[in-house]
Amino acid sequence: MSWERAARLVWAVPVLTLCFEAAFLAIADYPDAGSEGVEFLFLLTFMTYSVVGALIASRHPRNPVGWLFCFVGVFFAGSEALYAYARDPTGPAGADIAAWVQSWTGEPVAVVVVLLVLLFPDGRFLSPRWRRAGVAAVVACVVWAVALALNPGPLQAVETISNPFGIDGTRGVLDAVATFGPLVLAFSIGLALAGVIVRFRRARARERRQLKWLALAAGYLIAVVVVTVALVLAFNTDEGAWDFVVALLICSGIAALPVAAALAILRERLYDIDVVINRALVYGALTATLAATYLGSVVLIGLAVGQSGFAVAASTLAVAALFRPARARIQEAVDRRFFRRRYDAAQTLAGFGARLRDEVELDALSRELRSVIRESVQPSHVSLWLRTPR
Repeated sequence: MSWERAARLVWAVPVLTLCFEAAFLAIADYPDAGSEGVEFLFLLTFMTYSVVGALIASRHPRNPVGWLFCFVGVFFAGSEALYAYARDPTGPAGADIAAWVQSWTGEPVAVVVVLLVLLFPDGRFLSPRWRRAGVAAVVACVVWAVALALNPGPLQAVETISNPFGIDGTRGVLDAVATFGPLVLAFSIGLALAGVIVRFRRARARERRQLKWLALAAGYLIAVVVVTVALVLAFNTDEGAWDFVVALLICSGIAALPVAAALAILRERLYDIDVVINRALVYGALTATLAATYLGSVVLIGLAVGQSGFAVAASTLAVAALFRPARARIQEAVDRRFFRRRYDAAQTLAGFGARLRDEVELDALSRELRSVIRESVQPSHVSLWLRTPR
């Protein structure tokens, strides 16, 4: 499959994530409304990863960052669905397999987030050394997952179910490997943070601004961990309002990474996705405006005239006549509100075009043109060459 075809199909990932989340909500049996709200927060977090990943991959399919975001969203949503199926009190067929898969894929797969941080934003490692470090972290987490998959005894996901694929006589060795797994993951997270610092020191001004959003997300996640640990030690967070507060903190910390990527996309023109976002805002608002105009016209004209056919025809003509001016007004409003630099540049060029008709002095025109270019395009250097007449 070509990258272009994959980019067209990538929007199936948020749909698949939504299907997994719907399956989880249908299967899960909540003891109270608070537990339902907690699970909904986690599902919303996974959806954030899928949508941001699809947005990046649809524009730059060769960049692995978008696909990793998609993987995190759809994988963990599917893992939650498996968890709910395995814990179904009715004991459905295949519940032991679902619990087994969920037991060894949950924590080790979090290494994907480490890869995301190491590859952000251009999709490449800093150097071959950093590539080897990333591969080593992945291999260590794969070994951890294998140990969890083959360790005999009760499963972590559902302790009432014994591992159907456990190997007897290996419990001591596999327990030791599983114990060191979280330490490996913690070391990998530290490695990712170090990679961000090194990349920031080597980056240019624009990439530094993009990385600042990632650094802000990492700092927020660390603060969330500290506050969560303090709340767990100080209060009973297993039930009641504190359970929801802790879940809200954890979900906001997990969602900080895709939110930071989205802010870098919007504020620093990361991946040049501002064109897609601009069109989505314009045509979404235009569709809503035209639909509201059409329905309102049909109702009002139908009430006034009493002929539904005439009302439909007149409303269609009104919407057709409204399309171009409405699109221009909405485009201007979106640019002024969300893409201020482009709007200011367009206004500057329009003003220059109006003054150009009245300017006859060549030196004044040259100064004005340089000023407009500096203000709108903001180049590092401007020079003007005029051809002398023969």
